[in-house]
Amino acid sequence: MNCVALRHVAFEHAGLVADSLAARGHTLRYVEVGSEPLHAEAIVGADLLVVLGGPIGVYETEDYPFLVPELDAIRARLATKRPTLGICLGAQLIAAALGARVAPAPAKEIGYAPLTLTDAGMRSVLASLAGVDVLHWHGDNLDLPAGAERLASTAVCPNQGFSIGSHTLGLQFHIETPPSALEAWLIGHTAELGKVGIKPGTLRAQAARSGAATVEAGRRVIDAWLDSVLR
Repeated sequence: MNCVALRHVAFEHAGLVADSLAARGHTLRYVEVGSEPLHAEAIVGADLLVVLGGPIGVYETEDYPFLVPELDAIRARLATKRPTLGICLGAQLIAAALGARVAPAPAKEIGYAPLTLTDAGMRSVLASLAGVDVLHWHGDNLDLPAGAERLASTAVCPNQGFSIGSHTLGLQFHIETPPSALEAWLIGHTAELGKVGIKPGTLRAQAARSGAATVEAGRRVIDAWLDSVLR
């Protein structure tokens, strides 16, 4: 199958999603957004699209003009109702492409902590995350786009997860990143951590405590979603 991931920074890769696809015999091809041409037809026509995270805001189109054609391509993609997964910035891009507001949250949410699943979330592929810590790393919140169903929330972020029909899943949090990949995040996001006063050692300790359970539950979620959309 033709599986494409839009990647904004090299260390925020697809992780467990790519592993689950490989186990099914599929290779995930990365498009390095901002540093290589963005071909809308390849995004729209892919059998599966994964839109990954990054440390910019969807509203920063003046500073990062590549966001404009990226949003246009994602909007056209969503109209086809082909399987699309958005993670963190990716979920925000999906929301913005459908006309929903994305703006700075009242506080940054960084670290391993649980979600509150809605009734719909408990009936969804996210059910395995009940009572499980996930990795949060974002400073923006999104409004639910029209037609979306809220699946999860936290006190800081009321729309942590949403679905649109059976084809689109948006996650503000990270279940794709195993603890073995965390060190690259700690290096790449050192300036952000310094601004909010979070020591890398704090996140390492959280990952040591919660990471294995996060990976186990994350694999179940990813596998369940892929099973539902790749038929």
